[in-house]
Amino acid sequence: MTFPFQFKLFNETFYWHALFETLAFFIGIRTYYFLKKRTVDPISDINRLIILIGAMVGALIGSRVIALLENPAEITQQTFLTFFQNKTVAGGFLGGLLGVELFKKIIGVKISSGDLYVIPIIVALFIGRIGCFSMGIAEPTYGIETSFITGMDLGDGLYRHPVALYEMFFMLLLFIFFQKIKNRKLPNGDRFKLFMVLYFLFRFLIEFIKPYNPLFLHLSSIQWSSIFIFIYYSKFINRVFNRLSKTLLLQ
Repeated sequence: MTFPFQFKLFNETFYWHALFETLAFFIGIRTYYFLKKRTVDPISDINRLIILIGAMVGALIGSRVIALLENPAEITQQTFLTFFQNKTVAGGFLGGLLGVELFKKIIGVKISSGDLYVIPIIVALFIGRIGCFSMGIAEPTYGIETSFITGMDLGDGLYRHPVALYEMFFMLLLFIFFQKIKNRKLPNGDRFKLFMVLYFLFRFLIEFIKPYNPLFLHLSSIQWSSIFIFIYYSKFINRVFNRLSKTLLLQ
C-alpha cells in the first residue's frame, strides 16, 4: 500500500482524494434531498435554501480560519492562497453553525433547522474521510506514532494512528445510532445538537493522538472550537444529563 493513492487518466496523474471529496459533497446533497422528500419540513423551500447558503458561507470561512489557527507560529507567513487552500471540517461545522444562526435571524426563522442535515453530514463525512486516508501523511489527518495494533505506515515508514479510519468508524457508529432513534419523538433540533456534541467530543479527544500545535493552554484550535460548542450547547447537555440521571434513578 503506497500513499498517497493516485490514478492515471488521459496520461495525467490524479489523487483519489479529490474524487472522494467531490463524491462526499454530491452524495451528501443527494441524501439530503432524498430525506427531505420524505419529511414534513416546517421551513419553506426558499428559507431552507437561504439557510443552506448561510451554512455554506459560514463553513467556507470557518474552515479556513480554524485551519489557520492550527499552526499559530506560521500565521504571519500565510498568503491568501495558502489561507484558502487549508481547511478543516471542524472549523467548517463551527462556521456553518454561526452562518446558519445569522441567516436565520436575518430572515426571521426561529425554529431549529438542523435535524434534516444529520444523516447527510454523516454520510458525506464518511466518504470524505476515505479521501483523507488515501493521502497518508500528505493530509493533516494522521496520528502520532504508536505501537498499538491499529498502527499503520501512512507513507513515512512510521507506524501511526490512522485517525481518518478512526473517524470513519465513528461515523459508522453515529449512523447506526441515529437510525436506531429515528422514530423516537425528540424536541425539534435535538438530533442535530446531539450530533454536534458527540462529533466535537470525538474531535476534542482525537486531537491528543495527532501531532497538533497548541494554540492556548496546550490545546489546539480544534479543541478550543470543541469547547465553544460544548458551551454553546450547555443547556442541551444539562438537559440530557438530567434526563439520564432521572432514568437511572428510576431503574
